[in-house]
Amino acid sequence: MATGRFARVHVVDDAQIGQEARASSSDHSAVRLWLRLLSCSAQIEQHIRTRLREHFGTTLPRFDYLAQLERHRDGLRLNALSRYLMVTGGNVTALTTQLIADGFVQRIPDPSDGRSTIVRLTPNGRKRFLRMAVEHERWLAELLDGFDAPHREALYSQLGRLRVHLAPQSSTNTPRKERAS
Repeated sequence: MATGRFARVHVVDDAQIGQEARASSSDHSAVRLWLRLLSCSAQIEQHIRTRLREHFGTTLPRFDYLAQLERHRDGLRLNALSRYLMVTGGNVTALTTQLIADGFVQRIPDPSDGRSTIVRLTPNGRKRFLRMAVEHERWLAELLDGFDAPHREALYSQLGRLRVHLAPQSSTNTPRKERAS
């Protein structure tokens, strides 16, 4: 382990490195970068999934759903919620049914369109979500604690630049449906 002015370096075994293990130095840098981003995301996500299940008996999709409703306190139509969560309408409908049964979410008539409904947190749902959110933030801070603040800020900035770079490509390069053979 390095000391002095050098940052700590941790060596991880094959079981811990996951997706990134598929990359080799001969792969294109874009492939290596994509696998590294995927690996980091998967590691963090798995940690959060485990903690949510152990501490709150819930799942990451349920947490994300509640988080969107907390951000949109007046509620959301299911199609908007589906877009925010980047999942199908069927997934949102199933989660909505579960969360209504648990008393976390309620359906109310959409004041701007009487034919539609919106979903929003119940007072109990908001209270329960806020407890989870406090822990969620603490877990993330704990995970990234050894990763110095200047490095976190630089990475955040660079990933923002990458998102801006990718945005126009994402909207123009939508995948076409493949024909059945």
